[in-house]
Amino acid sequence: MKSGKIGKFTIAIGAVLVIIYGFRVHFLPTSLSEVEDLILAPKNKSQTTSIPDFQKIRDIPTRKKAFFDFLSPAIEEQNALITKERNFLQSVQKVLSSGNILDDGTQFKVTQLAKKYQLSYRRFDSNTIKELLKRVDTVPQSLVLVQAANESGWGSSRFAREGLNFFGQWCYRKGCGLIPSSRTNGLTHEVTVFPSVEASIASYMRNLNSNAAYSLFRSIRYDLRKQGKQADAAELVYGLVNYSERQEAYIDELLDMLRHNKKYLVQK
Repeated sequence: MKSGKIGKFTIAIGAVLVIIYGFRVHFLPTSLSEVEDLILAPKNKSQTTSIPDFQKIRDIPTRKKAFFDFLSPAIEEQNALITKERNFLQSVQKVLSSGNILDDGTQFKVTQLAKKYQLSYRRFDSNTIKELLKRVDTVPQSLVLVQAANESGWGSSRFAREGLNFFGQWCYRKGCGLIPSSRTNGLTHEVTVFPSVEASIASYMRNLNSNAAYSLFRSIRYDLRKQGKQADAAELVYGLVNYSERQEAYIDELLDMLRHNKKYLVQK
């Protein structure tokens, strides 16, 4: 690997984290609409349901800027929502740390967030909130943008154009998405079709913040937080080693994209 920052040991840890997955518990019942409200973009917000034809933009720098400018508002919106959730959890943590009891409404909201971010727990206490805060956190805008560019071919892929899927996310229910033309015989996955750009980005961020495959990503971010440092894309990218079968080569490619497109990226 060109960067030399990830060795086989780190990759092994990442692979183990995918296998080791906590037990499940039953949560308070929530309707499908309530779960969707948590996962997708906030209600009463305008939704973007089509994308420009970026391939028609012949000048490459102009095309790159147009792609980043197009996605940035939805990324900022989702990070703002996550920040709101995080602030709520931090206020809950203060209440619990002071020895006070949460009311039923607050407990229910925490339970909804735990379900959204796929956190299982035995006891409802301050440690539960601490573990949830490791998941309920923002993703640097520059990292989201370069990964979207990488996975969607700068918005030119069939999955981006027809399914508003900028991150190559899969689904496994028949008819849930688009069937890849190169899908291996015997496999049944499809590439998810999203109703809006906002929903695509929300699902991607939730994936990084909840999927066992990205425990390393969350650990790096948590450690940076503990050190009082900003969650930097160039450091967090190492936590995406399981995002692609290419692993180290994929990380190198994202790092190159971060460097080469620095002038187009806003560090948020």
